[in-house]
Amino acid sequence: MDVDISLDYGLTLLAALLIGTGFVLQQQSAQLEPASRFLSLRLILDLLHQPRWLTGIGCMIAGQILAAWSIGNLSLAFVEPLLTTNLVFALVLAVPIAKATLRFWEIFGAVVLCAGVALLSAARSAKPIGLSFGSVTHWPAAAVIAAIAFVAVQAGRRRPGRARALLTGIAAGLVFGIQDALTRQTLEILQSNGVGAMFTTWAPYALVGAGATGIWLMQSAFNSGPLPLSLPAIAAGEPLVGMLLGVLVFGDRIQITPGELTLQSAGIVALVVGVVIVGRAPALSELRGWTPSSLPHISGTLPHRSGPHSTGPHSTGPYRLGRRAGEDQDAGTAQLNGHAPDGAVHGDEDGMHDPSATDRLA
Repeated sequence: MDVDISLDYGLTLLAALLIGTGFVLQQQSAQLEPASRFLSLRLILDLLHQPRWLTGIGCMIAGQILAAWSIGNLSLAFVEPLLTTNLVFALVLAVPIAKATLRFWEIFGAVVLCAGVALLSAARSAKPIGLSFGSVTHWPAAAVIAAIAFVAVQAGRRRPGRARALLTGIAAGLVFGIQDALTRQTLEILQSNGVGAMFTTWAPYALVGAGATGIWLMQSAFNSGPLPLSLPAIAAGEPLVGMLLGVLVFGDRIQITPGELTLQSAGIVALVVGVVIVGRAPALSELRGWTPSSLPHISGTLPHRSGPHSTGPHSTGPYRLGRRAGEDQDAGTAQLNGHAPDGAVHGDEDGMHDPSATDRLA
C-alpha cells in the first residue's frame, strides 16, 4: 500500500472518529428536547444554545470535511465502508460516558462490521477493472431515493415513539448518502472548472440543501428516541446509497465474476449486520440517562416542576435530565393525583407537603 493510499485511509478513519463523536454529543442534547419539536426548526434553534450540541455538530462538520477530501480522491465504494466505522467510535465513546461495560455481542458486532469493511476493501483492490455503466444522466436515481426518504418521514410523523426514530433515521441516512454523491460531484466541478464554476452550477447548491436536510432529519430522529433506534439506520443507509450512486452516476466499477461478487455481497451483509448489532448496544441506549459529572447534585434531587423550562429530573422541558419524557409525565401525573411513583417519597412524609403547592406549580 503506497503512502497516498495510507494517508487516505488514515484521514477517512479520522473522519469516522469525529463523526461518531458528533453523533453521541448531538443525540444527548436532542433527546432532551420536547417531542413537540419533531421536524420543527425550533428544535435546531434550541440546540444552537447548547454547548454540548455545538461541540457535537462541530465534530461532525470537521469529520465531513475530512470525508470530502477522501471522497474527492477515492471512489465512493472505497470511502463509504470505512466511514461506517464511526459507529464503533461512537460505541467506544459511549461506554465511559454511560459508565457501561462492553459485552460480547457489542465486541462481536464491531468485529463483524470491520470484517465487512475489509471484505469490501479487498473486493475493490483485488481487481481494479470491472463493469462500469454509470453516467451523469442517471442523477434522477437520487431523486427516487429522496422520494423514499420523504415517504419514510411522513410515515414517522404518524407513528410517534420508537417507529418515528427508526423511520426518520432511515430518511436521514438516505439523504446523507445523496449528500456524499453530491460532494463528489461538487469536487469534480471544482477540480475541472475552478472556484468560479461553483456559483453557476447546480451541484453545490444541492449539496448545501442535502446537508442541511440531513442534519435536520438526524436531529429529529435523535429527538424521537434513544440512539440505538436511529443511529443504525443512519449508519447503514448512508454507505449503501453512496455506493449505489457511485456505481450509477460516477461509473465506479463493480466486479462481475462469481468469486468477486460473493466477496462484495459478503462484505455488504457483514457491514449491515455489524452496524445493527453495534447500534443496538446497551451503552448507546444508556446515554439518555447520563448526567454531566459536573452536576452530580442535580439528578434525582430537584422537586417536580411542570413548566416548559424546568430543570429537575421530572421536568419535560428542554433541560430535563436523567429520564425519558414519557416517564416524567407519568411521574408528574401521579404526584398531582396524590400518588408517588415507585421509589418516590411522598412530600407529606417529610413534612414538606403544602396543599397549595400543586396550584402554584400548575
